[in-house]
Amino acid sequence: MRLVRYCARDAGAGDAHIGVLDGENVVDAGRDLLAPVPNGTVVRSLGSVQLLAPVAAPEKIVCVGRNYAEHAAETGSDVPTAPQLFAKWANAIVGPGDEVVHPAITSALDYEAELVVVMGRRAQRVAARDALEFVYGYTCGNDISARDLQFGDTQWIRGKALDTFAPIGPCVVTRDEIPDPQTLSIRCVLNGETMQDANTSEMIFSVAEIIEFTTAAITLEPGDLIFTGTPPGVGFARTPPVLLRPGDSVRVEIERIGALENSIVAP
Repeated sequence: MRLVRYCARDAGAGDAHIGVLDGENVVDAGRDLLAPVPNGTVVRSLGSVQLLAPVAAPEKIVCVGRNYAEHAAETGSDVPTAPQLFAKWANAIVGPGDEVVHPAITSALDYEAELVVVMGRRAQRVAARDALEFVYGYTCGNDISARDLQFGDTQWIRGKALDTFAPIGPCVVTRDEIPDPQTLSIRCVLNGETMQDANTSEMIFSVAEIIEFTTAAITLEPGDLIFTGTPPGVGFARTPPVLLRPGDSVRVEIERIGALENSIVAP
C-alpha cells in the first residue's frame, strides 16, 4: 500500500485533516504533520474532499536560485559555485487548486516548477552523507516570481514572497517512497503547453548538498520547506517572453509525486 501525506478539508466546510492518500481514498490521521496513521480511522473518497497545502505554515521556506546549469545560462548568469539562497514567507503558501493572485504592482509574473523538500527532523550542521535522513518527504512547488520586482530590487525577497507566490502540493510523498530525489522528471505546463521538461538529476547542487550548505548556517526544523531550484524554460527568458496573465492555468508535474495545478487571477 502506497501512502503519502495530505492535508484536506471536507468538501463545502469543516475542519482540515492531516492524513494519507491510499489510492483514491483519504485516511484521517489527526492534526500532527508527523503523526503516525492510527488504526481504524475514517476513510473518505478523494472526490469528497478539497486538498489543501500539505504544509500550511512552515517556520522557514528556504529557496535555491539558479540550481540548474541551463537555467543559469538562460538568465545570462554564471553557474554558481555554491547554493544561492533566498527566502519566501508563509503568507506565500497556497495549495493545489488555489488561486495565485497577479498583483497590480508587477507586470512580469513568471512560473518556476520545483521539487520541494519537507524537513522531518531538526537539522543543524548536517553532513551531506547524512542529510536525507533528516528529510520527511517531497512535494511539488511553483516558485512564482515577479521578475520586475525581483531584478529591480537589490535582493529577491519582494519579487518572490508576495501573497500566494508559493503553491505546494498535492501531497507530501515520504522519503521511503523516494530514496533518491535526484532521479525525478519535472515539468511545467502552461495552458496545456509544456514550458519546462527536465530531471532533478540535472541539479547543480543535490538535495543533500543543499541541506549541508543550509544547515551550516541555519537550523532547519520539522516542517520547514526547501525549494530546490527550477530547470530551464522560464517565461521571462524566452523570446518573446511568456508571462503569466489572469486566466492562465499552471501545472507542475513531478514523477512519483503528482501534479500541482493553480490558476492565475486578477487582484
